[in-house]
Amino acid sequence: MKQYKYMINGNPYNVVVKSTSDEIAEVEVNGTAYTVEMEKKPAKPLTTPFKKPAQAGEAQPKVGAPVVKRPASTKLHALKSPLPGIVLDITCSVGDTVKKGQKLLILEAMKMENNIIADTDGVIKEIKVHKGDAVLEGADLIMIG
Repeated sequence: MKQYKYMINGNPYNVVVKSTSDEIAEVEVNGTAYTVEMEKKPAKPLTTPFKKPAQAGEAQPKVGAPVVKRPASTKLHALKSPLPGIVLDITCSVGDTVKKGQKLLILEAMKMENNIIADTDGVIKEIKVHKGDAVLEGADLIMIG
C-alpha cells in the first residue's frame, strides 16, 4: 500500500493505492474508494536505452569540414543585471574599449539609481538593452569581448 499527498489548485488530496494488477488499480482518494482501469500499452520510458559501443572496425568516422579554432579574444562575457529594474541611461556604445570598473549604464531599481560597471576589460560587442527597457535580475545587458 502506497500513500501520496497532492495539492491541486490549492485543494489537498490524500491518495492511497491499495492494490494494482496489470489492468486494475484499487485506490482511495480523500477516503472515497475507486477502481481504476489502466491502459494496456506500456508507458514510454523516461530514459533512452543503453546502446552497445561500436566494435573496432565496425564504423568508419565521417570526414567533415575542418574545425576552425577562434582566438581566445573572441570569447564574449555577458554583463548581467544584478537586480530587476529599468534602464535609465547607457553610457557606452558598440565598439567602445572599456576598462574594469568603468560605468556602462544606469539601472533604476527600487527608486534608486544603480551604476552598472564593467567587471572586465574589453570591447563592447553588443548592447542587448535600450534606454527605458525593463529588465529582470540576471538578464544579459552588455556583451564584452
